[in-house]
Amino acid sequence: MPIDDMFGGTVNLLAKTLDLRARNHSQLAGNIANAETPNYVAKSISFEKELKNALKESPMARSTTAEPHPRHIPIKGMSSKVEDVEGTVEEAPASISGRDGNRVDIEREMGKLAENQILYNASIQILSKKFEGLKYAVKGGN
Repeated sequence: MPIDDMFGGTVNLLAKTLDLRARNHSQLAGNIANAETPNYVAKSISFEKELKNALKESPMARSTTAEPHPRHIPIKGMSSKVEDVEGTVEEAPASISGRDGNRVDIEREMGKLAENQILYNASIQILSKKFEGLKYAVKGGN
């Protein structure tokens, strides 16, 4: 049995989520750092929809749907594997531009950063509980 199959898809999904949340954190921190830069437009990494589509196309979900032809060209933003999800960088400008053309709303960016951090920490806790359960099983319940 391959090691990936031993954990199911949960560990791979959580690992990819942590990776993407860390990238998003860096992007949001960059937005905050450039809050005073003239003509800077805030950006964010969008990956939730792509991740959901990859989960729908996973082998477990695919058992009820037809297998895509291997020579078909994949649609951008549609990954067939969780590991292939990279997210897309999108401009997320503030609704009001500053006098210098800056499009960063510091309060909004701080809120998005806090939300991202909470979701990152939640993923860490879920992953930790998953490994605690495995540790408990390996030790025989002791």
